[in-house]
Amino acid sequence: MIKATNEQIAQQEIFDFSKVEKVLEKYKNARGAVIPILQMTQAEYGYLPEPVIALISEKLHIGVSEITGVATFYAQFHLKPRGQHIIKMCCGTACHVKGAKKVLDKLSETLEVTAGMTTKDNAFTLEEVACLGACSLAPVMMVDEDLHGKLAPDTVASVIKEIKESGIRK
Repeated sequence: MIKATNEQIAQQEIFDFSKVEKVLEKYKNARGAVIPILQMTQAEYGYLPEPVIALISEKLHIGVSEITGVATFYAQFHLKPRGQHIIKMCCGTACHVKGAKKVLDKLSETLEVTAGMTTKDNAFTLEEVACLGACSLAPVMMVDEDLHGKLAPDTVASVIKEIKESGIRK
């Protein structure tokens, strides 16, 4: 088992662990509950912070590297903070043929990030996905739970502006 580093211990001293402690309490006698613990913990924090992973490791008597291995294996888990709005740009076959790359490039330019990154103001996280299952609307992107189809590079800025102006938060 890998022990927590001095940096992780220092972070733990200033980190609010009350949320993860409630999750761990719920699963204290459950064997093999790593995934539900990570899911509930991520729901509380929005991602899986290093100090939280270290605490989960300690409480479950499982190495930090094993917990991190599970978290990085499944796409549902995130080790970095994410934006208030998640933009998933489809780059599947239909979307690719209809110009998804140009739309993604315009999104990157508009948001000043590349796929996989979060904007400086934490408003948006941009992700490239293989398929959103809306091929008839290609190229398509999903912003949170809203689908935007038949996109073109010149329509991207207006979608982003609309989201910013709406003030809607997840």
